[in-house]
Amino acid sequence: MESLNIYEFDKQKIKTMNKKNNPLLILLSLFSFHYSFAQTGITWNMSSDIATASSGNEHPRIVTDGAGNPLVLWGHSDRAMFSRWNGTSFTTPVILNPMTMTIAEASWMGPDIAANGNNVYVVFKQTPEADTSSHIYIVHSADGGINFSAPVKVDNIGDSIARFPTVSVDATGNPIVGFMKFNSTFGDARWVVTKSTDFGNTFSGDVKASGYSATTAEVCDCCPGSITSSGNNVAMLYRDNNSNIRDTWCGISTNGGNSFPSGMALDENNWMLMSCPSSGPDGVIIGDTLYNTYMNGANGTLVYFSKASLTTMTNPTVTSVTGTITGLTQQNFPRIANSGNAVALVWKQVVNGASQLMIRFTDSISNGLPVAYDTVDLANITNADVTLANGKIFVVWEDDASGTVKYRSGIYAIPNSIPTINSSGAFSLYPNPVSETLFLNQVSIGVCSISILNATGQLVKTIDPKCSSIDVNNLPDGIYYLQSFAGYSIPALQKFVVHH
Repeated sequence: MESLNIYEFDKQKIKTMNKKNNPLLILLSLFSFHYSFAQTGITWNMSSDIATASSGNEHPRIVTDGAGNPLVLWGHSDRAMFSRWNGTSFTTPVILNPMTMTIAEASWMGPDIAANGNNVYVVFKQTPEADTSSHIYIVHSADGGINFSAPVKVDNIGDSIARFPTVSVDATGNPIVGFMKFNSTFGDARWVVTKSTDFGNTFSGDVKASGYSATTAEVCDCCPGSITSSGNNVAMLYRDNNSNIRDTWCGISTNGGNSFPSGMALDENNWMLMSCPSSGPDGVIIGDTLYNTYMNGANGTLVYFSKASLTTMTNPTVTSVTGTITGLTQQNFPRIANSGNAVALVWKQVVNGASQLMIRFTDSISNGLPVAYDTVDLANITNADVTLANGKIFVVWEDDASGTVKYRSGIYAIPNSIPTINSSGAFSLYPNPVSETLFLNQVSIGVCSISILNATGQLVKTIDPKCSSIDVNNLPDGIYYLQSFAGYSIPALQKFVVHH
């Protein structure tokens, strides 16, 4: 079942009403578009630009700092560009690589970013890529992206070639970096992993984390990979090349990335391809399970979602993210992220010649991904990324028409964090969503207590039970619950959304 109709209807409605030049209808349409209540459970805000056309728009990546604020990285003209949310807006983009150093970046690959708390790491590959004197570097911020260190060389190689760096952060705040390694003639392609124990100042020797399909197998040498970690578990995900069968595999470490003695297939489509698809997998680890996503072209260019146990490392469960869609010709560049048990997956697809940015979301992956999916944006999408934190979801993508990095955020309720809602309610609430003043029309008698809870069930403020309105100007954007008691033991809980 598709759930893109809400967004698609609103966007088409705006176009139609603009042609009619009806200001009132346009305003109402924009309001409807601004607050899209999706079947996935996400309340979306309107999209905006992070980078102007002059700042570039290739391969955006997004993570959050310790407070849940989004941090965005992208490539432009051989530069690693960075911007962070400062509480009210995104900061002016800054360049993270030295002006004397150019880096590898394109729409399908580029610098990577990871964060844990206020430790933020960005990795990039110096160009020219085929030069053995060009290396992979990392910069570190200990204050959530306000200040960054000078670049530190990651790869300890002198006679080899490296490319496609990807980074994760362990529980202690130290970076784990994966990258593709070749011999001096671009042969013997393999994925390796190195780690730091001093916050990116020095790195260990690299260890091999690929080659599990066959002793003669190499890796798909122009497909980026991704590394993910949780506790002592580290997974290096990549596209394999076993005699031109280009399925997705991963190396598994259970000792924090010190060694990768085993690996497993995540994709069993047996895609035979004589050329390189330039597209790689992405994944997250939750408990014992590796959840991952990738593109495979064996049965059409489709995006898949896979999960596998890190203990048994056998028989991954694989499903297509959408199944059959009329007019679908391509899906690609999937990304996945989690916050606790909440998981979001985004990808680009082309339907009837038009590109779309799609998302599937669940507030609890233990229940699996729902069938419903939504449209984040329509037209001119090439590459996107997603992250989640504190009941909020953040998506970035490159827009080829405007030449900008686009951004859209939404909010969702964290499950099992509030009592069961008593749907009868003690008040009628309006407006909802609310930006300044929430009005209460009492419909139950004997109300003796009113309070506001946030999405996690924490008390935000206590309200005079005789009041008829509540000032919400000081409440951050998000989902809230009005809790009221009227002489019975079970409180009435009524959901409302604050958006300024």
